[in-house]
Amino acid sequence: MGLNRGLTTMFIKEPRPLGAGYSAVINELDEKQWCEILKNFDDANIYQTWSYGEVTAGRGGMSHLALRRLGMVVAVAQARIVKVPMLQAGIAYVRWGPIWRRCHIASDGDIFRQSIRALRNEFVCRRGLTLRLFPLLFNHDDDAVFPSILREEGFSATSGHGPRRTVLFSLAASLEELREGMKPMWKRNLKLAERSELDVIEGTDQDLFDAFIQIYRQTVSRKRFVEPNDIYQYKKIQARLPADLKMRIILCKSGGQLYAGAICSVIGNRALYLFGATSDAGLKSQGSYLLQWRLIEQLRHEGVAVYDLNGVNPVTNPGTYKFKSDLAGRYGRDVSDLGRFDAQGSLLSDLCISGGTKVQDCWRLLRESVRGRVTTLRP
Repeated sequence: MGLNRGLTTMFIKEPRPLGAGYSAVINELDEKQWCEILKNFDDANIYQTWSYGEVTAGRGGMSHLALRRLGMVVAVAQARIVKVPMLQAGIAYVRWGPIWRRCHIASDGDIFRQSIRALRNEFVCRRGLTLRLFPLLFNHDDDAVFPSILREEGFSATSGHGPRRTVLFSLAASLEELREGMKPMWKRNLKLAERSELDVIEGTDQDLFDAFIQIYRQTVSRKRFVEPNDIYQYKKIQARLPADLKMRIILCKSGGQLYAGAICSVIGNRALYLFGATSDAGLKSQGSYLLQWRLIEQLRHEGVAVYDLNGVNPVTNPGTYKFKSDLAGRYGRDVSDLGRFDAQGSLLSDLCISGGTKVQDCWRLLRESVRGRVTTLRP
């Protein structure tokens, strides 16, 4: 016991002072305050909602940090905490955070620096946990400075999981320009769907979620893909989200039969495509094309800046890649995120996390081999 305590003490580094005018608080905001604060940030997202944290980690398994500058909240981060029973060891995981780009204010890289410093001070230095960040940053020129900031603040890129590749669809152009910018085949399929006189239903309630799950399960069975997310977990999240943060569900049907559906999240100034599905009966309807266009019309009307089409791989799933990249057309940008970054806590935490990650990787590979192939859902 004494040896473990000595090694732990040696492994933890001292916290770094925050810059002038900055202060950080932990777990001082309640759920209502947290939801209201999210609305002030362009980079807010579903993975940083209180509802997502409560469903995936439990109320006792999450922490909320707020960074203030001269009294104003300039960044927040929700962390999922997983600890090893009976040991002061574990991980704090921040998915798509910290959130630090305030609406209508120019981005300030120093806020990002101070927010990850505050997170490291709290979870690594004070609690002895390994801190894993999955920031919402990409490998394009606008975000080129952030890897160096992460290194300077004590974070290193993790190995194993590759970066998420996606298509970012800019919605700044007019609807006419967006439609004209699509690839020819996508436009042709959209016209066919529009002539089919499909009925479109949209909303946020649980009945629509249940209806979507019906055709989603058909898609999973038909394509035999490894599900990247648990649809039932997202149903629980939907039930807990406040009305103005709920995921949007859009379905199309004909003759009483559901043909296609999609679910997306709209928080901050971007939309995130989460799920898509086509029923067995709707395979020839081209309904997914119509639904995506209806979503784009809504998003453009609401002033959403970017539609993140969320996950593409032209090698393992060329069909989905073509669907998404052709939808975005000339207004799309094929990017990868910067990946995951760790700041090591105690030696014990680091050893536990390393072992746990290896077990997870083995389980993931086993699932993929049983399925026979890895693919992401094509709408």
